[in-house]
Amino acid sequence: MDIDVKGAIHVQTQYPQTSLSIFIEPPSVRELARRLASRGTETEESLQTRVNKAEYEMSFSSHFNHTIVNDDLQEACEEAEKLITEFLSK
Repeated sequence: MDIDVKGAIHVQTQYPQTSLSIFIEPPSVRELARRLASRGTETEESLQTRVNKAEYEMSFSSHFNHTIVNDDLQEACEEAEKLITEFLSK
């Protein structure tokens, strides 16, 4: 599932032994803003809204089983795949 942080924390609380939560975060808020701006799909206002939301959500990362920093997309995907494979093999 791909759900917001509060929903993920709720699922993790309800099913601590049978769920895996992974928080994917950018290397920094500045880098997130740069990435979003470079896409050219955001207005200044929507960009700021998304960055503010991301900052808020990042404050909850310690509630997740794992955090992956998306500094390099390929490495982040490989790390996520490894975590999921290990979880499913238990």
